[in-house]
Amino acid sequence: MKAKSVRQQLGEWAEHTALQLMQEHAYRLVCQNYHASCGEIDLIVVKDNELLFIEVKARAKTEYGLAVEVITLSKQRKIIKTALKFLQDHEHFQDFYYRFDAICFDFHQEIAKNVQHDFSKIPYDLQWIENAFTLDADLINL
Repeated sequence: MKAKSVRQQLGEWAEHTALQLMQEHAYRLVCQNYHASCGEIDLIVVKDNELLFIEVKARAKTEYGLAVEVITLSKQRKIIKTALKFLQDHEHFQDFYYRFDAICFDFHQEIAKNVQHDFSKIPYDLQWIENAFTLDADLINL
């Protein structure tokens, strides 16, 4: 079996850590890595009648840009279309209030490529951006 790249390890750690953050705020996991033909949503969580679609990003060496900056307009469109597909397939969530959040981890240093890492021990900045983007008919070209 091929070893996971540092990028894959970092992505998995970021999703796991983001999920822990959501659970600390009383959100319950509905789905992780929800796939549809139009895209993927990293985390879908719920609390009461609130449904969150969450994009998780982690970046090392932030001099090339912050994690939030890679959530492009194209990526937002894919997430929104995927969320609409999720709501279509899971009708019991259609009356929920929903929003699109981003949870971003920015590491300000190079991360060695051939080493197993405990990313929690490397200094990073965490941003939880509520309503990182919104459902807009112009945005998704309905």
